[in-house]
Parts: sequence; structure tokens; C-alpha cells
Amino acid sequence: MLQTVGRKPKEETPVFNRLESVRESRGLSRTELAELADVHYQTIGYIERGEYSPSLPLALLLARILRTDVHEIFSLHPFTKRKDREP
Repeated sequence: MLQTVGRKPKEETPVFNRLESVRESRGLSRTELAELADVHYQTIGYIERGEYSPSLPLALLLARILRTDVHEIFSLHPFTKRKDREP
């Protein structure tokens, strides 16, 4: 009898984001950001609504375009709202 050894599939880890607030603070529309990142504007919407988690290269590219660190936009933990801090 042959057994398969491997990792158990685990539930997908949610990725939280502040993409919309950071994008808006930079004065960009979804379409403008999408064009700069060479993705469809709906992809930006899906990410902002948490319906899609971007690949690592896309997350890093978005951070570069928005002139911030990737951890300022994406996190494995929910972002807390702080009045003393801008996105």
C-alpha cells in the first residue's frame, strides 16, 4: 500500500489591504492605477474589496507605484484605524 506524504491543505489565509485609501490619498482612480500596473481596472477593484489577493510581484509593484512599503498596503492581520496616522 502506497501512502502519499505531504502537507495537509489548509484554509486560504486572508490578505487584508488598504489599497483604496492609499490609492485615493495619491489622487489616483482605479483605472489610472490599473494602467500604471498593467492590469485590468476590475483587478484593482477586486483587490480593494478583498475578493482577490494579489500575487507577490503585483503587490510589490502596486507599493512601488504608490510610493510606499508593501506592508503599508497589505497585511495578514486586519488594519486598525488610527486617527494620528495617514495611509
